[in-house]
Amino acid sequence: MEQGTTPAGDEETAAAVLPLLGGPGNVRSVAACMTRLRVEVHDRARVRDEALRALPGVLGVVDDPESVQVVLGPGRVTRVARHLERLTVATAPPLTGDALAARGAALRAGRRARNATPGKLLLRRIAQVFVPLIPALTGCGLVAGLAGLLTTLHRAPGLVPALTAIASGFMTLLAVFVGYGTAREFGGTPVLGAAVAAVVVHPGVSHVDAFGVRLAPGQGGVLGALAAALLAVGVERVCRTVVPAALDTLVTPLLTVLLPGLVTLYGLMYAAGAVSSATGRFATWLLANGGAVAGFVLGGLFLPLVMLGLHQALIPLHATLIAEQGATPLLPLLATAGAGQVGAALAVYVRLRRNESVRAVVRSALPAGLLGIGEPLIYGVSLPLGRPFVTACAGGAVGGGVVGLLGQLGGAVGATAIGPSGWALFPLLKDGHGPLHAAAVYGAGLLAGYGAGFVLTYCFGLGRHVRHQETGA
Repeated sequence: MEQGTTPAGDEETAAAVLPLLGGPGNVRSVAACMTRLRVEVHDRARVRDEALRALPGVLGVVDDPESVQVVLGPGRVTRVARHLERLTVATAPPLTGDALAARGAALRAGRRARNATPGKLLLRRIAQVFVPLIPALTGCGLVAGLAGLLTTLHRAPGLVPALTAIASGFMTLLAVFVGYGTAREFGGTPVLGAAVAAVVVHPGVSHVDAFGVRLAPGQGGVLGALAAALLAVGVERVCRTVVPAALDTLVTPLLTVLLPGLVTLYGLMYAAGAVSSATGRFATWLLANGGAVAGFVLGGLFLPLVMLGLHQALIPLHATLIAEQGATPLLPLLATAGAGQVGAALAVYVRLRRNESVRAVVRSALPAGLLGIGEPLIYGVSLPLGRPFVTACAGGAVGGGVVGLLGQLGGAVGATAIGPSGWALFPLLKDGHGPLHAAAVYGAGLLAGYGAGFVLTYCFGLGRHVRHQETGA
């Protein structure tokens, strides 16, 4: 024991530190390293850093946006951490569904504030271009799945061509809808954005020789349409500013269609086509050569990507893969993150068998989670509790690894539309062996995610303070 330090002094320090951390309800976990007391908190804004620094025996407070690091020195930090954890457990308020909802709301608000950066806001706006298209993508994907099923079963051969035409019509003109949505989202005239993007899919581009390269209809896909419409919005804004009002109705539409149209033909289609093709080749190579590893990483990281707002960047990527290959092989891997989340929630439900308030929250959020809508479980259960969110990510990683491994062995499974997840994704699956094989591969990944999320959360996902409140010990 250090000179001048007594157990009573350590306990008094812990008692003085606790209210300055926001009280026991704000403490998520307590740990000690060599010299620092590391405290994970639910709301960092409730921590009084200056008052902590002024406490006798506190050598400093390290700035950190996610946790509180109080420097106490070697030896003493371990004893203070032990007393602080005991005080937190003893004085923590009851764990209820309302308390979890309040924590979740605070976490959601904090994440939104941190996600309001220019880059993430741009990704969000680009994602909003594709969100209104999801119902049509889903409907056409289901029709395509029905056509594939009939083909596999050798049923209604006369109906299959009609179903194929219905499913393909929207996809053929997807670039036009992307152009329309891009112009609307970024402040241009939607129909002018659609007019420029329509150049990408017009059959006449096959007669255009762009610097020795003959173009093909659809070259560049949704990326080319997105870039063309963004350029059209920029040209239109300049024209609205400099063109006299008397000529605006004639000159502005002319230049908005002509200039971006030429740039699209003689630059954007080739560049976007190269990017789209490279994206498809890379996804195919990645899943064929490292499917298990890729699935493990993607399944484990998707929930944190959602929290950081970076998942928005995946929507144009999915749309590009669907346009290039007819399906996106990334979505079934990412969807297993929801399975890990469901498994974690079930473990919380089973483990906290005496806490009817929390169990009611789990029951109300589970149906949405099974259908791939994860926010009720994320912000209502796992993230406010802390550890279950980590174990849910681990469960999703296991599920993604299983889907990736099985796809690597027998052909990658893809989704013909974006939006649905969980059980709702089954009708949209396809691979080279037919819809039943694709459903079996994806189903194995879901089961693995459920199981891993449940076991990991049951064994490691609930801290001592949560178990204490459950048992009343």
